[in-house]
Amino acid sequence: MDAPQHGAETASDRPVYTVTRLNHEARGLLEANFPLLWVEGELSNVARPASGHMYFTLKDEQAQVRCAMFKGKNRLLRFRPEDGMHVLVRAQISLYAPRGDFQLIVEHMEEAGEGALQRAFEELKRKLSAEGLFADELKRPLPALPRRVGVITSASGAAVRDVLTTLRRRFPALPVVVYPVPVQGQAAAPAIVEAFDTANRRAECDVLILARGGGSLEDLWSFNEPEVARAIRASAIPVVVGVGHEVDYTIADLAADLRAPTPTAAAERVSPDRAALLRGLGTERERLTRALERRLRDRAQGLDHLRRRLIHPGRRLRDLHERNRAGRQRLARALARRQRERRRDLKALVARLHRAGPARRLPRDREQADDLRQRLIRATTHTALPARRQRLQSLARELEAVSPLGTLARGYAVARRDGQILRRAEETETGDTVNVQLGEGSLDCRVEERHLNGSPDTEG
Repeated sequence: MDAPQHGAETASDRPVYTVTRLNHEARGLLEANFPLLWVEGELSNVARPASGHMYFTLKDEQAQVRCAMFKGKNRLLRFRPEDGMHVLVRAQISLYAPRGDFQLIVEHMEEAGEGALQRAFEELKRKLSAEGLFADELKRPLPALPRRVGVITSASGAAVRDVLTTLRRRFPALPVVVYPVPVQGQAAAPAIVEAFDTANRRAECDVLILARGGGSLEDLWSFNEPEVARAIRASAIPVVVGVGHEVDYTIADLAADLRAPTPTAAAERVSPDRAALLRGLGTERERLTRALERRLRDRAQGLDHLRRRLIHPGRRLRDLHERNRAGRQRLARALARRQRERRRDLKALVARLHRAGPARRLPRDREQADDLRQRLIRATTHTALPARRQRLQSLARELEAVSPLGTLARGYAVARRDGQILRRAEETETGDTVNVQLGEGSLDCRVEERHLNGSPDTEG
């Protein structure tokens, strides 16, 4: 085989992907570089397996793409998707790695008839959000006990009946002002803006409700107009919006100080609950009554205590004089007792000092020192010293008998290589340096030839 040419790629230099790695990295690139986007097309091959997920194909005249919509998302649909329907989906581009299928993960689906309005709604929401119209710091708190509630809605719709019924049920004494406006059509948005101007100019309400019943996105479009959102934010009175049903969202909901899912819920948010207030007042009244009774009992007990402590000044002075006299007597007795104790302790210390003085101890210590000196002399001169001298001489003779220095003095030598004593010629190599210890001094020698078992070693 010819050697590879200079600069040619060898097999080990080729970047080889497994299929799994290729699909996972391709999916990562798709999901990282494509945000959520809107796609319009026709449904086909709609499948709903037992898992609750939904799988389908989205197609147009020239192409198609596989789609998956998982259970948590498709449960929010307000219609049943079927083959042949024209829909608009919001989806994330992805790739199903096990099969390498390019697909869309659908987050939201709506019938294409509402698609243009929905896109206009999303565009308007982005624009007004960029203006800061929906900022949380602009939201105002609602009054806990409003003096009067204003309602901006149709005077003949179901929404106004729901709001009034709820307010009457929760707090009958709360006054209500209705500002009638159309809630659908071209005249609705200007009328709503004018109603907000009127309510703020009169300043007769503490909170305003903007309400309407349910409907399609087109029916609710008046509440998506930017002038309505700006009127809500320009209002000096806090605004609660309750438009449509719980799933309906409008621009007015986002601009409001509080969004309620329905007109009834909006009325509940702005009105105090009369029954709860009465229960709370009853509880507070009981707590206040118990606190007052407890305070009265404490004060009565304190008064009795002060009454018992109240003493005539003359009696008080006599008592103090008697206590002073008794205290002086106790002090005098304590001082006398302490003086006697100190005198007794001093005598005991003087006696101990006399007994322990050097004049009494010195003769005894001198006798003891003389006795110890005599014992030491006897021990060193007559017993221990000769025996130990004889033992030392015996050990010296034994040490001299086994000492290698005697052997070396008789003409022997000790050879070492790298500090290790050599016993056999095999432990060296030709050319090694060997230290030879003599009886007197040492030699550093170089091995020129080894003799193994009496014969020269020819391998070295």
